[in-house]
Amino acid sequence: IGLELGSVWRRLGSEVHVLEFMDRILPGMDRASALMLQRALEKQGIKFSFGVSAQKAVLEGEHVRLTVAHGGESREEECDVVLVAVGRRPFTEGLGARELGVRMDEQGRIQVDETWRTSVPGIWAIGDVIPGPMLAHQAEEEGVAAVERMVGRAGHGAYECVPSVVYTWPEFASVGLSEDDAKAGGREIAVGTFPFLANGRAKAMGEKDGQVKIVADARTDRILGAHIVGPRASDLIAELVLAMELGASAEDVARSVHAHPTLPEAVKEAALAVGKRAIHL
Repeated sequence: IGLELGSVWRRLGSEVHVLEFMDRILPGMDRASALMLQRALEKQGIKFSFGVSAQKAVLEGEHVRLTVAHGGESREEECDVVLVAVGRRPFTEGLGARELGVRMDEQGRIQVDETWRTSVPGIWAIGDVIPGPMLAHQAEEEGVAAVERMVGRAGHGAYECVPSVVYTWPEFASVGLSEDDAKAGGREIAVGTFPFLANGRAKAMGEKDGQVKIVADARTDRILGAHIVGPRASDLIAELVLAMELGASAEDVARSVHAHPTLPEAVKEAALAVGKRAIHL
């Protein structure tokens, strides 16, 4: 959320300085893709500081004096607005869940099993009130699946196929395993990338930053994850979500005909690149 609003404010002409406690932006997403997004935002004039934490904010007239800690030392910065965009918690107060005996954790999240049943028969829970990434589209699918379970159907939620999107410009969309996570899991992988700089539609739009990246199993060619930085990334990721949901291989995507000139051609080229066969590069 901080990057999204910062991206908007910067394009509106504000000076934006992002303070990040970790050593990189978007630590839960693909490292190389996140770095690509960071560089694109830096080109727009957004400043980044890593390994820092905000200690105190004091309103002085129309300005805010912010105390920042870094490497054991503190410094002060003056700014117009401070946006605290870290951490979320479920809003479960007043639901009466505890009074009914529904099991909850220390953060106030309702505990459910794999079918979204709570500890109390007849009570189900989905979305932001249960553990998870708090994504609206995931909550929607959980709701559908939970109701299907209620009426005796086999509702399911494929959490490994839930996309995440960062609505900056350029956008960043991701699904499945990152390259680092796949390697950490002991998988032998093949990675294909294709830059929007080599995509005709992106060039015509004046959008040359970013790339499509596909992570596949080196033995089976099955797609394990996909990461897109660039124009309409939030739309382009849907093709790869479907591919993962169906257990498709990179070759399946590469063999699919994509209209020209379109942004999705970059997805096809990245799939070809998994086998080192990208054409327009």
